[in-house]
This record gives sequence, structure tokens and C-alpha cells, in this order.
Amino acid sequence: MNLAANEKSIGFIGAGIMGASLIRGLLNSSIKANQIYISEKNLERATEVTSQFSVENLSLSQITQKCEVIFLSVKPQDLENVLKEISGSLKNDALLISIAAGKTSNFIEGLLKSKNPVVRVMPNTPAQIGKGVSVISAGSFATKADLDLTKELLSSTGLVLEVEESQQDAVTAVSGSGPAYFFSFVESMIKSGVKLGLSEEIATKLAIGTIVGSAAMLQESGIDAATLRKNVTSPNGTTAAALEVFSKKKLDDIINEAMTAAKKRSQELA
Repeated sequence: MNLAANEKSIGFIGAGIMGASLIRGLLNSSIKANQIYISEKNLERATEVTSQFSVENLSLSQITQKCEVIFLSVKPQDLENVLKEISGSLKNDALLISIAAGKTSNFIEGLLKSKNPVVRVMPNTPAQIGKGVSVISAGSFATKADLDLTKELLSSTGLVLEVEESQQDAVTAVSGSGPAYFFSFVESMIKSGVKLGLSEEIATKLAIGTIVGSAAMLQESGIDAATLRKNVTSPNGTTAAALEVFSKKKLDDIINEAMTAAKKRSQELA
């Protein structure tokens, strides 16, 4: 982190799973707990987060008065009311970083009385262990400096990419919701392993170890997924038999339909 980032007071309006994941990531960098504030209306959740990370829970008005960077990390359906409440009380140059799925920067800017810079972000939950993917897009008033600061703050949580905002709904379908697809597939592998006679413990270790190793191989080998799949698939072998079932059941179509549904839902949330 550069000096500018280290000097910022950073607020989180909403401290759910994703907000907490980002807080954890920031604290794993050079950002200190006394730089981070939350405004969480659920008192039980607020107590949990303040205790876990040694951060302070403030009112919305206190957050806007104190913070130069504010993460909008509430549920999409709650964002409008939050924006109406904080509009007019923000610092002039306060940067708003929104992680509310589907909500455009234009939507946010339209509810503010000021021309604060807005950066839209689609993160994902592996951010909490520094292995996340965050995709950012600039709003109308966001400068290169605002984007650079956003990238810097998010870099401790994993990979940060920039796209045109029109692509954010597709990003949501791929990486935003992607971890759940992965977890669902692992669940199915474990269940099938048990049905085939393995203990749940062994099936779990085999499934997780295989997935982790395969992901690392894909990332580190420089070889594309299709080639790696072909390399492990011997003609008329066991892998070929399994992949033939995937083909007959039209796995590609299932995945495309699922991701299209995720994109559509993101658009509906706008």
C-alpha cells in the first residue's frame, strides 16, 4: 500500500460475508484496524465483526463524516435507501466503491446530491483468503487515480481486473457466483464417492485434493483447460467414460443455462 492508501479512513456500509471478506483482505495488507469502520444495523452481526477484526461500528452519518473511502456492501435491495440517507452528507472527494450486485454506477450517481466518484466492483468470497477475483468498472466521475486506489485496496484480496461496466453482469455470472458452482460440484463428487463405497472423510479429501491440485496445475502450467483435459483422457479409458456421460447429459448446456440465469438475475437487480 502506498502512503495515500495508508492514510485513508475506510468505511463499510454493511458487514455481511462479502464485506467481512474484504475487511479481512485489507487487514492482511498494511491497512490497520483503526483505519476501518463499519456501519452494520444488525447488532448481532455488528458485534461479531467488531470483535473479530477490532474495528468500530458507527452510524451512517458518522461513516460519511469520517471516511474518505466507503464500500457500499449492503444487499442490492437495500442500496437505494442507504444512498438516500447518505446523500448530501458525503465528503466532496469521498470514493464510493459498490459491491452491490446488479446496481450500476449510474443508479448510484442518480441518487447522490454530489458528484462523488463511484467504482463498481464484483468481488467473490475467496477474497477472504487472498485468492479472490475482483472486477472493477469506473463510474462517470471516477478518475484514473480513483481506479488505481481501488485496485490497490483490493489487491490484497487477490486478482483485480478492469472491464467496461456493460460487462459486469456477465462477470457476476462467471466469477461473482462462480465459487458456488465450484462448491456444488465438489459436493456432488463427495456424494458420489460415498455412493461408490468410500467413507465421507476419504471422499472429501480426495475431491478437495483433486480440485485444488487441478486448479493449481491450470494456473501454473500455462496450458489451457481443453489441452489439460485431453492430456488426462486416454481413449476408451476411465476418464473418457466419465466425460462421455457429461457429454450425453449436455454439461456445457447446463453450465451455460445456469450462468445465463445468473446474468439475467444480475440485470433484474439493476
